[in-house]
Amino acid sequence: MQPDETISGFRIFREVLDRAAQEALVADLRAVAAAAPLFSPVTPFGRPMRVRMTSAGRYGWYSDRSGYRYERRHPSGRPWPDIPAPVLELWRRFVGSGRDPDCCLVNHYGEGARMGLHQDRDEADFGWPVVSLSLGDEALFRMGGTTRGGPTSSVWLRSGDVVVMGGEARLCYHGIDRIRFGSSTLLRGGGRVNLTLRVVD
Repeated sequence: MQPDETISGFRIFREVLDRAAQEALVADLRAVAAAAPLFSPVTPFGRPMRVRMTSAGRYGWYSDRSGYRYERRHPSGRPWPDIPAPVLELWRRFVGSGRDPDCCLVNHYGEGARMGLHQDRDEADFGWPVVSLSLGDEALFRMGGTTRGGPTSSVWLRSGDVVVMGGEARLCYHGIDRIRFGSSTLLRGGGRVNLTLRVVD
């Protein structure tokens, strides 16, 4: 499958999911959030993150003053719910059926939320790509290189778009500068949901 755009190794696929598929997936994610409610983590420096999050799968991504890491249980102590079947199908479409992801991180961006430039490097094997799906409001996605402070490029991601970060892009810095709040009618009350699929161990 050929990407619509490739920027610094980031492969961007436009409108992978149509509106009906997006709506069905949002319903699945509401069930995930009912079993593992969204929470607001803090960074190791004690600063609250601007997004709310939860996870599905064998692991969930977590952050507190002890550091960034994966945990087998939600902060409530309950196991994370299973990754919804349509999300696994999306992974297999772009990565193959050799191994399913261990974690589906669900980030919710409300009005004014952003995500600073960061690397995804809490996983054991960087040979597996990270697959990201955007739902809801448009977001300005910024991509850099493997060292902090270098030149960056930006692109607007729309609802239904997929970004695959593998190969040279696997350890590149990336983030969300802002969202166009209210640019989509997919989510009640506006905002953006981003799903990030990863092999953890």
